[in-house]
Amino acid sequence: MIWPRGRRSPHRSSSKEPPIPRLPQGTAFAGLVVTFTVVMIGTTMPTPMYAVYQSELGFSPIVQTVIFAVYAVGVLAALLLFGRWSDLLGRRPLLLAGVGFSLASSIVFVLAGPVPVLLVGRLLSGISAGIFAGAATAAVIEAAPPSWSSRSSAVATAANTGGLGLGPLLAGLAVQFLPAPLHLSFAVHAVAVALCWVLVLLAPETVTPTRRPRLRPQKIAVPAEVRPVFVSAATAGFAGFAVLGLFTAISPRIVSEVLGNSNHAVAGLLSFLLLGASAAAQLGLRRFDTDRTLTLGCVLLIAGILLVGLSVATASFPELVIGALIAGVGQGMSFSKGLATVNARVDPAQRAGVTSSYFVVLYVAISLPVVGVGAASMAWGLVTAAITFAVAVAVLAAVALTALLILQRRGAQQPDAVSG
Repeated sequence: MIWPRGRRSPHRSSSKEPPIPRLPQGTAFAGLVVTFTVVMIGTTMPTPMYAVYQSELGFSPIVQTVIFAVYAVGVLAALLLFGRWSDLLGRRPLLLAGVGFSLASSIVFVLAGPVPVLLVGRLLSGISAGIFAGAATAAVIEAAPPSWSSRSSAVATAANTGGLGLGPLLAGLAVQFLPAPLHLSFAVHAVAVALCWVLVLLAPETVTPTRRPRLRPQKIAVPAEVRPVFVSAATAGFAGFAVLGLFTAISPRIVSEVLGNSNHAVAGLLSFLLLGASAAAQLGLRRFDTDRTLTLGCVLLIAGILLVGLSVATASFPELVIGALIAGVGQGMSFSKGLATVNARVDPAQRAGVTSSYFVVLYVAISLPVVGVGAASMAWGLVTAAITFAVAVAVLAAVALTALLILQRRGAQQPDAVSG
């Protein structure tokens, strides 16, 4: 707040500087959405670069998947350690910390060389994503102007997924057509992240910090009144994020080794199509009935991932693209509606903590299966491993679909149409 001339803030002495002026609500909301997107862009930028790193550093496919898994470890560690801290300290301090980790990650990748350095960069990136998963989602929802309140949850999840999709697309184009392919993208991203730090600093706080908070690691605990919808949403989300893990970690190998296309921009485009379809579905289908959207999302996940498996078996690029689009729409539908329903039913004072618990489940899904595919590809070959993965995810999505239908029949989840 800027105090009128001649008046003093009741909380500050005349010898101190006036408080930092804050951005108007609409501008702050847009700034948080942009920041969320930019931070998530940095988490997937290495996707089209893995093949280049592998060629230059000579590591095996299993090392590539371990590098990806270290990112997921960072996400999970941040979710478990800091998951509900923004409910206690306020959103801004945690967001500033997340932006700082993102900036540090980009700087490490600008200087990247040996594999251990890449591991450090991915770990820092994962920590930034883990902090933002809960704190930024809650902050965007709470900062939304009244005219955007019904769309705030969809905007938050779309910023998350949209950033994940833009990362490999922009990096793939840079690797293919610009100089210094392993460094330029991260240098530009570091500048963008630094500018976003200013946007977060100037954004109004949306939470009243707790006096003398007890800062403890996050427990995977969900209030009883939210558990039925949480379980159904997390089950569907697990299958969808397993698909995201496949595309962000393994798709460059599928494009180059199975389809015989060494163009890095194509590998980045493929991940963008999946994640872009997910973000579009989250925004375009936000007014659809929750139960129907969740179940239809599972159906589309099954169809999409099976088509991806078929494309690998037949080395068909068109089938791979169509499968990615269908699976992306299914993932976006289940993810967005699931998170919107959970956020609508949880107490605002517990929102970041419950959201972080939700993302813990999702990032287990995005990491462990991918490591399994990397190990299986060493033993069975990439084609057999990818097809096996596709079938396993389809079965998991079918289990999620069955669980959702059972919950609906038993009345554990009241049918509603949550706008998010």
